[in-house]
Amino acid sequence: MDDDLFAKGLAQRKATLGAEYVEKNLAAADDFTRPFQEAMTAWCWGFGWDDDAIDAKTRSMMNLSMIGALGKMHEWELHCRGAINNGVSKEEIRAIIHVVGIYCGVPQALECFRAAKKVFDELED
Repeated sequence: MDDDLFAKGLAQRKATLGAEYVEKNLAAADDFTRPFQEAMTAWCWGFGWDDDAIDAKTRSMMNLSMIGALGKMHEWELHCRGAINNGVSKEEIRAIIHVVGIYCGVPQALECFRAAKKVFDELED
């Protein structure tokens, strides 16, 4: 693995998802899951997110759209928090969910709204 790409990825992953969350996931990795955690950190976050052609806010918005389309709601909720960390507003998240509803169906949009509401409620507490 490229140590430089991992280091860049780790910094980007922590900036978006929160250092505590990332450190907890890495600490929980074992011999079975650690290689994937390391590769994903280097590839997704180091290679993908560290490319400055697209800013972090836009990447977060793209991720919410794609993950919403895939229906991976645990990841959607996580990336909703990350999107907020990257400056995506509540109104922008609402607009993203509208697009998910148009292209992926109303039931999927409702799932996204449920996950977003949970995140917003947690932030208000």
